[in-house]
Amino acid sequence: MTHPSSDARPYAVAVAGASGRMGRTLIEAVLASADCRLSGALDRAGSPGLGEDAAAFLGKPAGVPITADLAEGLRGAGALIDFTRPEGTLAHLRACRAQGTAMVIGTTGFSEGQKAEIAAAARDIAIVMAPNMSVGVNVTLKLLELAARAMPTGYDIEIVETHHRHKIDAPSGTALKMGEVIAQALGRDLQDCAVYAREGVTGERDPSTIGFQSLRGGDVVGDHTVLFAGTGERIEITHRATSRMNYAIGSLRAVRFLAGCPSGLFSMFDVLGLNG
Repeated sequence: MTHPSSDARPYAVAVAGASGRMGRTLIEAVLASADCRLSGALDRAGSPGLGEDAAAFLGKPAGVPITADLAEGLRGAGALIDFTRPEGTLAHLRACRAQGTAMVIGTTGFSEGQKAEIAAAARDIAIVMAPNMSVGVNVTLKLLELAARAMPTGYDIEIVETHHRHKIDAPSGTALKMGEVIAQALGRDLQDCAVYAREGVTGERDPSTIGFQSLRGGDVVGDHTVLFAGTGERIEITHRATSRMNYAIGSLRAVRFLAGCPSGLFSMFDVLGLNG
């Protein structure tokens, strides 16, 4: 999607979780963008950042206060970017659906019922939902799909992910998405073939399974490696994130994509044209 011309109105973007690490990265990216403007900043009730300028941490106030009032935070927004938690995202979803605001959802850890609610809302508003908004991660997913199709047998598949000590869900949403992409390419259901833990005498590895390992520690932004281990060779496909800014840059690409969509549920593959 092309950017607006110099005389066009910029994309009006609201950010949820504005006081958090990812929220601040998103705000920084919006303010640095030539074709986006920050229209609102949301945070949970009780957050110590409420009432502060959303860009105060940058030393360059944006004139947008952080608020817990959904109507105020979403006023004038063309899209809300949300990397919070499932319950908060669903509350934001209902408000966006009511007033016709598009959403970019990077939150992970949704239940199947919560995913169904998001899909239902997409009948009325446009939503890009992905467990990882990074352009590089989504290209990696495409490479994993290609590898799985080319090596349907004879290779054991293991997914290892590492994140910072504060991450609350495991495996990561990105790791699970990698498993889903691989399983689909192999004609399997991840729910039937995933192995999330090994301890004690486990017996030989079932070649039809996809294994997961989750490591937590320090300030690691996000590392993901998929191992295809065959006889006499192995392939490792790795993506390492060194900054949250890559998620923000991908999120803004999603915002631009949604500007031409009245409704529908889309993935980053749609945004990046990787569905072919």
